[in-house]
Amino acid sequence: MSFFTTERQTPTKWVLCGAVVLCLSFVSLGECQTSPPPPVHCSTFKSCDSCVPNAKCVWCFTTNNCTEYPVTWLLPPASLCQLDQARWGVCWLNFEALIITLAVLGGSIILSIVVCCCYCCCSCCKKRRARPDGDDEIFVRRREEIKQRAEERNVERKARHDQIRKKYGLMSDSDHPYSKFENE
Repeated sequence: MSFFTTERQTPTKWVLCGAVVLCLSFVSLGECQTSPPPPVHCSTFKSCDSCVPNAKCVWCFTTNNCTEYPVTWLLPPASLCQLDQARWGVCWLNFEALIITLAVLGGSIILSIVVCCCYCCCSCCKKRRARPDGDDEIFVRRREEIKQRAEERNVERKARHDQIRKKYGLMSDSDHPYSKFENE
């Protein structure tokens, strides 16, 4: 019992415990394994309740017999049994109703998935149109910064040009001493 105490366990004890569990899992309980019973033919069943629990059997109410389901065809042929008289899985539901029910359920599931996908796609597209993407916002911000720097450079250039015009008397205002002489 010292193994299950609250003391710190060493890795050796854990390895030993794992080995014991592994050995015990390989030990057989003494049951002998037998081969599965031979398959029962569908023709041996004499009632619908005993026939339809076997997935490979179909009960036909017109002939009151149990026959093997024709796996080569999706639906049993009319020569075997009419769909409204054939039972498979349960006795209270005919094969025709089963097919219609499964088709309606499958169609409604597919339709609901398509509607959900369309709704999600449309709502995502509306969100994208309502606000610009992060890339668009970055592009607009950079364009504004470039315009602002260009405007600042234009103002600086105009100021330098005005200084040069004043220096050489090319300005139209006459308040500076180096104004251009005009012939009168």
